[in-house]
Formats: sequence, C-alpha cells, structure tokens
Amino acid sequence: MTRRWELDALRGLMLVLMVLTHLPTRLSSPMGQPFGYVSAAEGFVLLSAYMAGMVYARLARKKGIDAMRKAFFKRALKVYLAHAATLLFLFTVIAFVGIKVDQPAVKDLMSFYLSHPAPALAWGLLLIYAPPLLDILPMYIVFMLVSPWVLAHALRRGWIGVMVLSMAFWLLAQFGLGEWVYDTTVALTGLPVPFHETGSFATFSWQFLWIFGLWMGASRTALWSQPFVFPGWAIVLASAMALVGMVWRHTMGQAAFGANINLNLLFDKWLLGPLRLIDLFALVIVTIRFGPWVKDRMPRMRWLESMGAASLPVFCAHLVIVLLALAFFGAKPLIHPWWEDALMLFGCFTALYMVARITLRLDHPQRLKAAGAAVAKSGAGAPLREYASAHPPAATGSALTAGPVATTEDASRSPIATADSPPR
Repeated sequence: MTRRWELDALRGLMLVLMVLTHLPTRLSSPMGQPFGYVSAAEGFVLLSAYMAGMVYARLARKKGIDAMRKAFFKRALKVYLAHAATLLFLFTVIAFVGIKVDQPAVKDLMSFYLSHPAPALAWGLLLIYAPPLLDILPMYIVFMLVSPWVLAHALRRGWIGVMVLSMAFWLLAQFGLGEWVYDTTVALTGLPVPFHETGSFATFSWQFLWIFGLWMGASRTALWSQPFVFPGWAIVLASAMALVGMVWRHTMGQAAFGANINLNLLFDKWLLGPLRLIDLFALVIVTIRFGPWVKDRMPRMRWLESMGAASLPVFCAHLVIVLLALAFFGAKPLIHPWWEDALMLFGCFTALYMVARITLRLDHPQRLKAAGAAVAKSGAGAPLREYASAHPPAATGSALTAGPVATTEDASRSPIATADSPPR
C-alpha cells in the first residue's frame, strides 16, 4: 500500500507540538493546545487509529483475520517493549539524577515508585501504574490488543453496533465508569496502585476516539467506499466552531471557564469532554476539506515526514529528553534565560531528527529484504518492484479524502466476507 506522506507529516507535527508542550521552556504554555481546546494527543491517537484501520483492514481483506490479528499483536509487542524500556529509564537514570540533585519535578512525577519501588516496577510493567508522560503508550497498547476483535467484527457485520457501544462507554466514562471499575478491581484484588497513578487518560473515554479513527481508516479500504464529502453548511459550521475554539483558547487560556471546575469538565482533556470532542470534530472536518488544498500549495517538510514515519522511536526519544530536562532544569521555565530555552529546543529537535533518520535508515534494508523475499517466493520478476511501488516519490490526493484503497482484485481474493463487500 502506498505510504501517505501527508499523514506522516501530520504525525510529525503532533510530535513537534508534544515536544513544545512537555519540554520545560517558555513555549510550553502558549504551544499547549494551539488550535483550540484540542491537544496533540488527540491528533496523534486519531491519526494512529486511522492508519491502523487502513493498514490492518486491508491486510484482513487480503490475507484473512488471523494474519491481521498477528500483525496487531506484533505491533503491540513492539510498542510494549518501547514503553518498558522508557519506564526502566525513568526508574533508574532519572530516579538517580532526581534524588542526587533533589529535583522536586522528578520526585513528584515518580512519587509512587520512590515510596514503593518493587510494586511500582511490577505494576508498571503490567501497564497498571502509569506515571505522568508515560501514560499514553499503555493506553495505546490496550487499544492495539483489543482492535483485532473490533475490526474483525466490524468487517463482517458492520460498524453501527461497534460505534454505538463505543459511544456508550464514552458517555458512561463522563459519569465515573473508570472510577467504578477501579474501585471494583481494588475490592476484588487489593490493587495497591492509587487511582491517580493509573494514568491521566480515561481509557473508556479515549477508546471512542480510537474506534472512530479505526472506522475512518478501515472505511478507506472498502471496495465501494466513497470519499469523505461534507455539505457546504457543515463546512461553514465546522469552520466557525474551529475559529471560535481557537479564539476562546487564546483569550481565556488553558481553562475554558476559568475557575469553574464543573464547566471546565465539558472541555476536559483526560475525560475527553463533550465540547472538546465537538471542537476536535470541527477541526477534523476543516482538515479533510481544506487539507488537500494546503497540501498542494505548501512545500513538503521532509523533516516532519521523517519524524512522523518513525513516530514510535521519536516519541520515546522525546520522553527521554523531556525527563532529562526535568531532572536537570526542573519544571519552572521562567527561571531559565531565554537562550537556554533556545539551546534546549534546538538540541532536542536535532536529536529527534537524528533518531528518525537513523530509524528509517535501519528500517529501509529490512523492508527491502522482506519485499525481495516476498517477490522471490511468488516467482515474479523485477525483485524489488513491490517495494518500489509501495514507496513512490510522491502521492497525489489526500489520504482522508481519497476513495477506496482496495482494488477489485483485492476483493475477489479476500478470504473473509465483509459487511461492505460488493453484491455478487
């Protein structure tokens, strides 16, 4: 399947925004949620789910559900190993430095580990204990493990039931489903990890965003799928809502309703509040409608594409750099001179770009070898034709507005009967 460079660039942009938000510099606050009451985390999860749905649904149609499930599990294992390595780095190097220099930012971040090191390590590796900054990958792993069954069901019976159930979980999460599940688990097992140490993201809320992205991506592979096209009134309304959200964010600050805790829940990031979802969907519609126009007129930013294409190593490297910065400089950027912020940002992005380039260089021979082996096995000529066709110099159109990815040949060879298969 042709790699969508614009999606890599978007994921690279999300990573840049994460770095600017997490790194303790003067840009941390103004660059947090720059497009409205929507953060880079929502964009990153939605894009990841979209690409997962597109890639793994196509794999299921071509090679069957078992092949799709194995690919999901293989990816989940890779993400788990990356998370475990980052967690061990936090518990060893960062813990040593934080204690040595008596850094409050680090000691607060890993207070449960410092108080209960052995249980924290065990529950951390089991994805239950999730310190701040290291809490998005455990959620991502859970989504990857559940996705094979979700996708298999949706491909066979349609997405309506899946989306209704997902929305129901999101709605219940707004009224304390996560806390109820936690309390029940503690009562049954005696789990020693405090609720606030299990991660900031409400999994039952964020699963809706993942399922939505999974549907968007999988729908692009159906033979009879249509491009995402919205009526004019919807585009005008979404544009107005996105503009209001952006102005509101930069006028009122990070808290949409000031000190009003109850109203701020409507925009809550961790619960994925209803007004936050509306703002996000408005931005999605605007991006789908105007993204191709922008893409055709802007020069390609290869450095963003590289970072997005190597998103997992770059994300983990950004965590390492942010943790080191917190350990040595603390979490109060205003006490540093501006030139120190500039050097920190320059060094960080240089390192992340190098990680991306090295990762892609190491990954390139592996893909080349795999493609050559596949062609040799099939007995086809031009041994690297499959690899070359999967990596063209440029792709036209937008991945979000494009029509079906699967071809008639794909559908005729599909080992599963899908809910959107053409009539016979």
